Amino acid sequence: MRAYVFPGQGAQFTGMGKDIYEASPKAKILFDQANAILGFDITSIMFNGTADELKQTRVTQPAIFIHSVAIALSNDSFSPDMVAGHSLGEFSALVANKALSYEDGLKLVYKRAMAMQRACEINPSTMAAILGLDDHVVEEVCASITDEVVVAANYNCPGQLVISGSIKGIEIACEKMKAAGAKRALPLQVGGAFHSPLMEPAREELASAIEATKFSTPVCPVYQNVNASPSSDVNAIKKNLIAQLTAPVRWTQSVQKMVADGGTTFIECGPGKVLQGLVKKIAPQAEAMSI
Repeated sequence: MRAYVFPGQGAQFTGMGKDIYEASPKAKILFDQANAILGFDITSIMFNGTADELKQTRVTQPAIFIHSVAIALSNDSFSPDMVAGHSLGEFSALVANKALSYEDGLKLVYKRAMAMQRACEINPSTMAAILGLDDHVVEEVCASITDEVVVAANYNCPGQLVISGSIKGIEIACEKMKAAGAKRALPLQVGGAFHSPLMEPAREELASAIEATKFSTPVCPVYQNVNASPSSDVNAIKKNLIAQLTAPVRWTQSVQKMVADGGTTFIECGPGKVLQGLVKKIAPQAEAMSI
């Protein structure tokens, strides 16, 4: 069975999408529609902008979404048995499996980006990558810090877990992780504590937009971040999508579940090859590639 997977924030690069735009009439239509939907020329920034311009939250998230969806929907052989997306990528996955229209998906992604930016301004915060520790050790260290917000945020693959929280909390946690035997505890250059309780203002803001958006029964299950389980029920999909902003991304568990449910080939749709690498570490027996 074929599992199509979609990357999240951080996969952007200068010139992204230009080759697809020039090669595929189907993709060109989607890129041109994006400019009209968003009300600014995002494709110009994607094709010709600087790395700093692409790092702007209002650009990064919709740019990755547009790129990912354009690759999937312009590919004549695209026929998923299951889909999943890493954080932001879950919105791309939901358009790919027809739970969301492209227009509605892009509008939600843009609202999500702006809501997350506002939440970051309310609560200055950050994240850090912890390498070389078992998940349960990372969780225990986070739980031991009671006077600051620190939580496990991204279960990327065995031995790689990203934590999220207050700036002071992450500083304390990194020292404790090193003392516990972590190979590295590396603060990340991000705007805030994504997938933590500090994103609650963004969750509340996005919830109303998701509730007001039409979702359809998908053509195949989506394995969602919050529970690493397949869903085709519209109400469950919306509920999990709302919860995603303050809950951890269970990517390791999602890939394991997809393999257990018959996934043998994982195809990454989007900029970069990060998810391919993670899949190979999580499930070495599976085939991983990109289109």
